[in-house]
Amino acid sequence: MDILIVEDEPEIARLIQLALEKEGFSSRISRDGITAMDAFLEQQPDLIILDLMLPGLDGLEVCARIRQKPGAKDPYILMLTARGEEIDRVIGLSTGADDYLVKPFSPRELVARVRALLRRSLRQAGQHQVYRTKHFTLDVEQRTAMRHLNINQAETLDLTTLEFNLLTTFISQPNRVWNRTQLIDKLWGNDFFGDERVVDTHVARLRKKIELDPANPTFIKTVVGVGYKFEDAAI
Repeated sequence: MDILIVEDEPEIARLIQLALEKEGFSSRISRDGITAMDAFLEQQPDLIILDLMLPGLDGLEVCARIRQKPGAKDPYILMLTARGEEIDRVIGLSTGADDYLVKPFSPRELVARVRALLRRSLRQAGQHQVYRTKHFTLDVEQRTAMRHLNINQAETLDLTTLEFNLLTTFISQPNRVWNRTQLIDKLWGNDFFGDERVVDTHVARLRKKIELDPANPTFIKTVVGVGYKFEDAAI
């Protein structure tokens, strides 16, 4: 596993690298947002530990740019922040981060978060399933998602790993109502840390990619006071 550490404080960056090396992980360090983007494009990592406050490009901008660039890998992003305000965490997650960790943190907790994120891909391995509805085809093994615009036209959806897993969860059981706790258990299991409202953020991001009008969704419906459900005709 290759991990990219993006941290401008040398002592913290080295502390993180030593903690990861002790657990057998390979890692690289970038000191600012611009060199982090260069490092990402040169060799896409499996996971990025990304500080929020960086010179050049800040962590939010780096995160957003990475999520906009398709590639062979869709890295998990663990965002670090010295701020404790909830709004910073929500903004970080809304730009595409998978988890966040507030400074100061212990190396043990950092490694636990890293292992939790990387285990998600291991749990997803070995699934051989294709789901089809009137408007969508999801190939779990190939990790591809198609939206059918009409009988002769389809487009490939550019989804992050978590967005793909969320859509797979919905499409695997159409019309089932999922609450936040159930979705967290399905997507993160016991590895989840943080605010359960992160589910709302990822649902909103997925809607923007699959709905013609995200403000008035056709497929992912909100069930007031309960959660969400997916509606589309089976074929």
